[in-house]
Amino acid sequence: MERRVFIGTVAGGLLAIPLAAEAQQAAKIARIGYLSNNLAGNPPAREAFLQGLRDLGYVEGRNLVIEYRDAEGNAERLPALAAELVALKVDVIVAATGTPAVLAAKQATKAIPIVFTAAADPVTSGLVASLARPGGNVTGLSNVTPELVGKWLELLTQAVPGVSRVALLWEPGSMPERTDKDILRAADVAARALGVRLQVIDVRGPADFDKAFSDMTKERAGAVTVMGSTMIISERRHLVDLAAKHRLPAVYTWRWFVDAGGLMAYGPNVADIFRHTANDPCKIE
Repeated sequence: MERRVFIGTVAGGLLAIPLAAEAQQAAKIARIGYLSNNLAGNPPAREAFLQGLRDLGYVEGRNLVIEYRDAEGNAERLPALAAELVALKVDVIVAATGTPAVLAAKQATKAIPIVFTAAADPVTSGLVASLARPGGNVTGLSNVTPELVGKWLELLTQAVPGVSRVALLWEPGSMPERTDKDILRAADVAARALGVRLQVIDVRGPADFDKAFSDMTKERAGAVTVMGSTMIISERRHLVDLAAKHRLPAVYTWRWFVDAGGLMAYGPNVADIFRHTANDPCKIE
């Protein structure tokens, strides 16, 4: 008999807790539930996660089974999909894309360990009690978005000297309400400190993109920062093309936008985040 221990880290090692699963037979294949809001929108991240598992000696189809559940961009499906994973009695649930997936998993179980990959603000979102002492059955990694928004604006003012108006493109409701408010507050404070006017542009789907960029042009925005969400990331090529069409210098949250032709990005290395999701939380001893 052996005991599986799951360990996770937040922000490069601030968080480390053991989460013990039920004792299993030594020969039993490990089972991971992989809960995603949109698998198709982020294939490099999933491959990085699988590589992290392979580095540990866990190969899908040999000594590991991964139960994938994909909401296909519809976050309302996440609670039911999380419940399916709980019913399958997986050893651990990896909430792979954003806060809504983690919240759905947390609501579905208090017993199965849950590991999140890139929650914007795990404390404010109610995922963990604190970074030092998360408590409960949830752990993972965070990109701490509210602290980054000021840097994005700063980079734009450096890249576009004399810019007086900057647009902030985002999807409201993609994170918990309090986190949304913190991001807007941080953006406003940073804009004032940099001496630029902030134009907040809401988008709730790809159908809103053309109007969003037209509104930026009408208001004479000189640059734009694009906040990441599952929907926005999956539409990165469309957004990069629109920024080029409207001749708007842009800074993005993830390197994938630069790979798609965007000007610049500033934020965590997503591939490293997903590799570490396997390397730390899913060690089986």
